[in-house]
Amino acid sequence: MEQRGPETGAGGPSAGADAGTEQTAQDDAAVARQELERRLAATEDRLLRALADLDNQRKRVARDLERGRLDTHERVLRDWLEVIDSGERALAAYADRAQDPIFSGLAALVGQMEDVLRRQSVQRLGTPGETFDPERHEAVGTAPAGGVPENSVVAVARPGYAMNGRLLRPAQVIVARGGGDGA
Repeated sequence: MEQRGPETGAGGPSAGADAGTEQTAQDDAAVARQELERRLAATEDRLLRALADLDNQRKRVARDLERGRLDTHERVLRDWLEVIDSGERALAAYADRAQDPIFSGLAALVGQMEDVLRRQSVQRLGTPGETFDPERHEAVGTAPAGGVPENSVVAVARPGYAMNGRLLRPAQVIVARGGGDGA
């Protein structure tokens, strides 16, 4: 009688052991797959967060660059305003000599400077008769109302300027106060 060993039997103890080993291998593979899927999801999440951070940083840098460009532009324009003030003072000094060639030259120069401001979208602020606005005007004095509404601009000591809704420099103005008798 030929004896069979446990490894060759069809339904012997080794068949159960093989099935158990195979089940354990499948369980290990499932656990490994779940771990890989978890790590992949975590990596994808980190990647998406990094991309969002990069996009936010890019937008922040673009905003900062634009803000810096605008600040530099405004600083240059504010310096230019001082030059215009000097030109207008010189023009006012020659106002009684309108036929003088110096007056004509100054008038042309001031006109060119004002054209530069217009091309840069700069608006002049402060005209007599408008209502005093502390956001746009700086009161440097008061005067009796004398027939004009109280709290209105009587005279402009130095014009103000704004660009695209942003104040470059407030207008220095004389404001009407009290009744016509100076009270």
